[in-house]
Amino acid sequence: MDPATRRVQAADRQWRRAELIQRVAFALLFIATLLVALASVLVMGLILIRGAPWLSWEFLTTMPARGMRAGGIFPAIVGTLELIGLTVVFALPMGVAAAIYLTEYARDNWMNRFIRLAIVNLSGVPSVVYGLFGLGLFVIFCRFGTSLLAGALTLAIMTLPVIITASEEALRSVPQSFREVSHSLGASRWQTVRHAVLPFAVPGIMTGTILGISRAAGETAPILFTVAAFYVPRLPHSVFDQAMALPYHLYVLSTQIPNIPQAHRYGTALVLLLLVLSLNVLAVVLRARFRRKRQW
Repeated sequence: MDPATRRVQAADRQWRRAELIQRVAFALLFIATLLVALASVLVMGLILIRGAPWLSWEFLTTMPARGMRAGGIFPAIVGTLELIGLTVVFALPMGVAAAIYLTEYARDNWMNRFIRLAIVNLSGVPSVVYGLFGLGLFVIFCRFGTSLLAGALTLAIMTLPVIITASEEALRSVPQSFREVSHSLGASRWQTVRHAVLPFAVPGIMTGTILGISRAAGETAPILFTVAAFYVPRLPHSVFDQAMALPYHLYVLSTQIPNIPQAHRYGTALVLLLLVLSLNVLAVVLRARFRRKRQW
């Protein structure tokens, strides 16, 4: 057998081996994805089956009764929605502004590299640490007390790394030619960002913001120290009032209230799950809508 034939056969065997390894890797990745999806479906199916019979208009719109063993979860729903709204008000402008600075204005020096490293590290901090930070800074030092304001500020700080990272990626995805054309027409840097970059980055920014907020909506530890109340017989009247929230309310029902119907717990969990899923669906819809309007 001549050397050329041996080289061809060796290359063929190497290609077949690489193809086999690739198929095995794809199969393992598919199995892992299938297992994760199956676990998620089982969890959501269990909550849906056990919690759906408890859902009713009365359950969603009435106050708790008989030591929270009966009645509804209306104040917890309202408190969660108010927390989400205030968190968006605080986190979105600061996150987008920071992303614009880091992407469009910041130089590549040690300080800005340190800021990016700090943002990455903050995204991995456990939520209970944010709760203790909010307790020390907003509740005690700033004297906001245990209130909606303290809880929303804590959740906003926890959400900021996600919003900044998503906004940075969205801004970088806008072609550099858009900036060059805008500058060639005499626009300033801010005018370029405002009219030629930011409108095309809105889908990514909105998606990252809503996903970050949906994560914050399901957190218990940060609100445990800063806003959540065991039971409040009325809705909050100002941002300095305590409020009930679905994550903490579910924790209370599961650990602190004896002899409560199991379906009550699953019904509360189902409402929280539907709220988070609704935020995720909203992110997908908004992204698709903005992308249809802004295409390049």
